Amino acid sequence: MSVVEAEDDEDDPGVAWVPYYPRKVFRPFHRRRQRWSIIVAHRRAGKTVAAVNDAIKAAVRNKDGDGRYAYIAPLYTQAKDIAWDYLKHYAHPLLAKPPNESELRVDLFNGSRVRLYGADNPDRLRGGYWHGVILDEYADMRPSVWGDVIRPALADKQGWATFIGTPRGRIGLYDIWKGLGQWKDVELFRLMLKASETGLLKPEELADAMRTMSEDEYAQEFECSWEAALKGAYYGKLMARAEDERRVCGVPYDPAAMVWTAWDLGKADATSIWWAQVVGREVHLIDWYEATGAELDHYAKIVREKPYVYAGHIVPHDAQAKILGMAQTRLEQLEKLGLRPMTIAPMHRIEDGINAARVMIPRCWFDRNKCERGIEALKMYRSEYDEKLDTLKPIPRHDWSSHTADAFRYLAMTLDKSDQSKTVFGRDLKYPKMGEV
Repeated sequence: MSVVEAEDDEDDPGVAWVPYYPRKVFRPFHRRRQRWSIIVAHRRAGKTVAAVNDAIKAAVRNKDGDGRYAYIAPLYTQAKDIAWDYLKHYAHPLLAKPPNESELRVDLFNGSRVRLYGADNPDRLRGGYWHGVILDEYADMRPSVWGDVIRPALADKQGWATFIGTPRGRIGLYDIWKGLGQWKDVELFRLMLKASETGLLKPEELADAMRTMSEDEYAQEFECSWEAALKGAYYGKLMARAEDERRVCGVPYDPAAMVWTAWDLGKADATSIWWAQVVGREVHLIDWYEATGAELDHYAKIVREKPYVYAGHIVPHDAQAKILGMAQTRLEQLEKLGLRPMTIAPMHRIEDGINAARVMIPRCWFDRNKCERGIEALKMYRSEYDEKLDTLKPIPRHDWSSHTADAFRYLAMTLDKSDQSKTVFGRDLKYPKMGEV
């Protein structure tokens, strides 16, 4: 991994007329020469302010007359809540006209634009080009947004990207920081800011936070720990144990065992599919696929083209529901497309499905390469958090990880009831109570 470590610089790298004077810890970031950069910083360090001003500086210095820069948060509402006021405030002296409130966009005097987006609507990100992009809280975004949408939009202008956020376990930002996967041997500017080292927060405030937060929460939010468990994660510790036990590895297809597929069928959103084999007491997850907006024949073609012999295809209970304007149910359509036998996942409460998945994960082996994004989704799947009450809600959070986790849940519930699963699960399962595992 080729990286450039952060070093102090006393000079002010700001833009004249902009009311921004960078904190000392961010000055090396503003003076970087690398195309790709990552900032892992504790809460209230000022990473969003620094990144927004970095985009403004680049926009002002753009000489093309059509500079395009983007700030992207996991959700569009987050982008507005977190960065819109900052962008308007700091860009105010440079504006060519009033900020565009409907598009969350500022137009500068030299023709450049800086605009806010949400990664929850990837289609809105398509079709344009960018000179530079900020991805805030990247760990909370669907991983495919980078490779499928954002990176291609940087190509013709040779644009840069800055990833910022706090850790969410060993996913998302972790691979970039460590130079893993596609980031191997990529030249990076990297900057990590721990609260115990920056001096930006008062010692008494940190001491109080340490007393009133769990050890994992404090380590993650203030000390940038990659090891802390993701708050509210249903399968986080179980997936970490799978990695520790080396059950996330190469898992080849065994021609002696038949394959199950398990689907979460999206309509306007994603459809996710797992491929699994029951081998003795083990469940082998050998493949995974997800796409958005495609018709059922697309997914059926993907399944048929795999070199697998199928035991059955598991779909959710609502696959047999009648949809207005359609002559056939989705179950009937899949059967017509040649997928047989079809199996309806049993009706169940979502908490029972989550706990069935928990029972199954300790016996699962995951193919590291083919199931990479599916594995990340299982790690990220977590309960909704109530900010006002400062507590976890008894329902899962709906985000990019939900579809993959739902498909996995249908698989667990169906194998639980199938004859093939008796050696894996045993009889008379007693599920644990809901909570973090």
